[in-house]
Amino acid sequence: MQERLQKILSGAGICSRRAAEKLIASGAVTVNGVTAQVGDRADPEADTICVDGRPVGGHEALHTIMLYKPAGVVTTMSDEKNRKTVAELVRQCPARVLPVGRLDQYSEGLLLLTNDGALLDALTHPRYHVDKTYEVTVRGPRERIPELGKPMDIDGYTIRPAQVQVCRSNPDHTHVLHITIHEGRNRQIRKMCAQCGFRVLRLCRIAVGELKLDKELRPGRWRELAPEEIAALWKKSGAAQREK
Repeated sequence: MQERLQKILSGAGICSRRAAEKLIASGAVTVNGVTAQVGDRADPEADTICVDGRPVGGHEALHTIMLYKPAGVVTTMSDEKNRKTVAELVRQCPARVLPVGRLDQYSEGLLLLTNDGALLDALTHPRYHVDKTYEVTVRGPRERIPELGKPMDIDGYTIRPAQVQVCRSNPDHTHVLHITIHEGRNRQIRKMCAQCGFRVLRLCRIAVGELKLDKELRPGRWRELAPEEIAALWKKSGAAQREK
């Protein structure tokens, strides 16, 4: 049965549908040896579909995993600087999974990876908002903590107010905070803290939506999500789940 190429690429775990459109537009995708155009359709069972000359299979079993990303590991599948990547940590996963969003090199905690392009879209597309919660250890004046929960401009963009909970304040002016943000701007929490006069000592993502970092997971380890956990992510995103 014919389907749009971007849906086929997404279903094969190549990339999200949005990324697939860019891939097609770049001329990297061919169908039966002919360069594809955005909007083209194909039958994954009957046609030969290639990305950069490599054949793409049809739909494969979907896998979504939770990784405890350690600090010092980059959120990418390969790195030109030969730094350790999350790809090295999930080699035993039965499918090629891609990161859902990013955690910067020096941050740690819950990172989702999936080969379900539709779920990847639902969790990263700007029109959907999935809250993310971080445990952040900072050093700075306690009286400025409320400023972290106010609207502020980050790189020319006005972010929505964050939710900030003080878990602990110490005599040495360090504070352990839980911060929930509603967007995923690049290094957003670090920039928020810097703007309010705080130095970030540790940053750990502890939740995506209602999904919490598994306390049994050690840094560098991962596990498959249960069906009910995936269903909760779909519900939280507000996106309609793809028909299976």
